[in-house]
Amino acid sequence: MLGLNKFLFHSAASGRLPDDVRAGLAAWRDSTAPSLDEAHFQTRYLVVDIQSAGGEPKNGRLLGIAASAVRHSAIAPDATLYVDLDDSAPAQGALERRLLAFLQYAAKAPLVTYHVPYVSGYLLRTYKERLGINFQPQWIDLAWLLPAMFGDKESSLQPLDHWLKNFALDTGSGRRNAMENALLLARLLQMLLLRASAKNIDTAAQLIAESHASSLLRRLG
Repeated sequence: MLGLNKFLFHSAASGRLPDDVRAGLAAWRDSTAPSLDEAHFQTRYLVVDIQSAGGEPKNGRLLGIAASAVRHSAIAPDATLYVDLDDSAPAQGALERRLLAFLQYAAKAPLVTYHVPYVSGYLLRTYKERLGINFQPQWIDLAWLLPAMFGDKESSLQPLDHWLKNFALDTGSGRRNAMENALLLARLLQMLLLRASAKNIDTAAQLIAESHASSLLRRLG
């Protein structure tokens, strides 16, 4: 399976973890990743956004992770998770347990966000520092895929709010939190999956490949 060799453990960090967290990580590491060759309707996609402070991932701080699952072309009302990491005095192992809870909820599903480098940069750094793993799941970047799939609406890279207005999803409420963003991104994903299927991009593996290709071609162009 593509990318699974990137879920590597770093002994220096993992050796300091509580026993229950180490056991949970071992079980997660040994779990089977879902197939990326199923039709979109059968695939569980996990839409992710983050709350952060301090700017770029290399010097910022991750405050929270929001996730919304999309499966059978629907967003289940209870298929959401928010991991709060904004704790100035957490009990020993508390933050690590919360980070593990996200891994267990994600269950190695393909992750979807807007601007992968920013979101993945925070997750990669935090998981490496806190849990000692090199967290590099399969990512799908809506920032690149939306103009690739909906070139009739907009063919260039745009801020997220541009697409929300384009699809009449703009709430008009101003600044949103990570959970609100994740739910809006899930709505965009639903529409993108319909368009992708119409273009014979029928599986998660094909969508991931298209995401990578769109990003590379537009950066080179």
